[in-house]
Amino acid sequence: QVQLAESGGGLVQAGGSLLLSCIASGSSSINTMGWYRQAAGKQRSVVAAITRSGSTNYADSVKGRFTISRDNAKNTVYLQMNSLKPEDTDVYYCYAESTVTYRGQGTLVTVSS
Repeated sequence: QVQLAESGGGLVQAGGSLLLSCIASGSSSINTMGWYRQAAGKQRSVVAAITRSGSTNYADSVKGRFTISRDNAKNTVYLQMNSLKPEDTDVYYCYAESTVTYRGQGTLVTVSS
């Protein structure tokens, strides 16, 4: 059983930055980790993902602004969010793929204009 603990969300003005962190505990056999966003009643969309070997993938809307990174020794994934826009406002969830996919409790990111 994998447990994910997220931190780093909050309120920031447009153009500002936030760093999201997610620590996975309970398993060492995690492959891909990443972040997706989902508002209540809406479909989830993957923001960024990173494999254990370091290959990354980004949604077009965040390319050049967000950077995902990972520390395998600490089972931790980070999302550096720069040049934030009001449309980035959402609940962001960390996820981790092992034999099943786990997700965190979500952290709210609010970007004011």
